[in-house]
Amino acid sequence: MASTVLGVGTGVFILAVIWVVTLLLCVLLSRASGATRFLSVVFFLLALIVTLILVFFPRASETSTQQKEVQIVDTFFIGRYVLLSVMSVIFLASVFLSVVYYVLEPVYAKPLRSR
Repeated sequence: MASTVLGVGTGVFILAVIWVVTLLLCVLLSRASGATRFLSVVFFLLALIVTLILVFFPRASETSTQQKEVQIVDTFFIGRYVLLSVMSVIFLASVFLSVVYYVLEPVYAKPLRSR
């Protein structure tokens, strides 16, 4: 399984791209007028057919061949988590400051005119 990313193969990414493009086309064509509006149904059915073909007729076998996998050792493990924690603290501080300075900004009432 040399062609896996995050434990899933390329077929999952192909299906994700197909459905993202299909949903984008459906949203864009829903604003159209006339008979063009119903093309979104055609794109949806086409994506459904392609998905069913890719799911029910896979090219690779479900069982993988026994290969000795190369074990990758992360030598910068602690440094990466220290960097992640520092970035998380900075992000939370910036969110807090944006709430303080922009969301909670006081709005003063205008004085009424008296005659």
